[in-house]
Amino acid sequence: MIIMKFGGTLMGSAQAIQHSAGLVAHSIQQGEKVVAVVSAMSGVTDTLIKVANSAENGDIAFANDELALLRNRHLNTANELGAAPDSHTALEIRELLETLRQTVVGVYLLRELSPRSRDLIVSFGERLSAPLMAIALQQLGNHAHNLTGGQAGILTDHHFGNARPMPEAFDRIPARLEGLFGAGITPVVAGFIGETREGAITTLGRGGTDYTATIIGAALKADEVWAWKDVDGVMTTDPRMVPEAQNIQHLSYSEIMELAFFGAKVLHPLAVTPLQEHAIPLRVKSAADPSFAGTLITGKAVRNKPVKAVTAIRQVSIITVGGALVGVPETVAEIFDTLARAQIPVLMISQSSSMANVSLVIQNAYAKKAMAELKSSFAKADLVRDFEFQENVAVVAIVGEGMRGARGIAAKLFSALAEEGINLLMISQGSSELNISLAIEDRDVAKAVQAAHKAFDLEKAD
Repeated sequence: MIIMKFGGTLMGSAQAIQHSAGLVAHSIQQGEKVVAVVSAMSGVTDTLIKVANSAENGDIAFANDELALLRNRHLNTANELGAAPDSHTALEIRELLETLRQTVVGVYLLRELSPRSRDLIVSFGERLSAPLMAIALQQLGNHAHNLTGGQAGILTDHHFGNARPMPEAFDRIPARLEGLFGAGITPVVAGFIGETREGAITTLGRGGTDYTATIIGAALKADEVWAWKDVDGVMTTDPRMVPEAQNIQHLSYSEIMELAFFGAKVLHPLAVTPLQEHAIPLRVKSAADPSFAGTLITGKAVRNKPVKAVTAIRQVSIITVGGALVGVPETVAEIFDTLARAQIPVLMISQSSSMANVSLVIQNAYAKKAMAELKSSFAKADLVRDFEFQENVAVVAIVGEGMRGARGIAAKLFSALAEEGINLLMISQGSSELNISLAIEDRDVAKAVQAAHKAFDLEKAD
């Protein structure tokens, strides 16, 4: 049993879908059961977000133009894959496109885009791509049936935009999918989406197709989950910054979670969490070179190097809250309570040794809201007087389980950055000793990543 996930690039055209379907068909021919989990066609989710926002703002003409382009793209792709215009799958795609149009019109008429409505609109990307993969598999002689995440059994909470699976999902998924396997049918599941008990569509957050695949993998107790990518696997850093970046042969669950959280876009940050209980391996594989092993991710760390990778998060800001905070722990608690109520994630935290201020690194998308919420919360408090806001910040992190207990890692990192004249704005190391993260000026990101990569000899293959 293998769960195969395909990203937007690998679903981006009829040719790409045919190639992806060929990867599934090859494993089926080897006698393996496969669930294909697919993303939207490349660029479609971003387009749907623009359509939703334009409808809310009253620009229905723009929304209709974009919907027409989406309609042509999906119907033309279905035709190129071999679906007759009057086939069941072609009719299904037309019905989905019409439902999407009606939903967008509803947002336009109300001038209101709730999180629930946004999830419904953006879900159409994956719901439209799953039938395309089913067509391609059928053309290769395989019986296939496409399902939404909810139809596949993924039951979630009501946290629209960032939903999490409910415990019952892990019983519902086998009940929904095992009958298809018994009938010799390959399930094709629309990634990124689930549903509430009431049947409302939810999304799992950007990159959530990875999460869908691992949820299904855990529920079916699969042998492995394969995340097919257009790269060789997880790299030691972004090869656009460091051309000498190498593929990493093995990572632990903890290491990949740290890398994903600190900006590596190869996987959803929570993707491995469903796999941990059953110790199910995850492989990141290259669709261009299927024979290449890629990166294997398991529960056990291989400590061949103290530092495995360097990654970076850009477009962040630092908010510093200052005043007479010494000996007043409830003030610090109120800072985090305020941000939690506003559902604002914090990437890094640092408190001065004098306890006079607390600094927080927050993504730019949330930064201004965070500042407003904190000022409002402490408007009548005498103890909190200062609020500082620093833009154009980035976070660079080094990650590796081999750092635990190893001496001189921080010194080597700081020395490498000092030689490049890079100023450190904040420093943080987790108690797990899995990473050291640094806030720096955004303009220094490339230099910092290159210096750290070189300092730990990451250009040398494992």
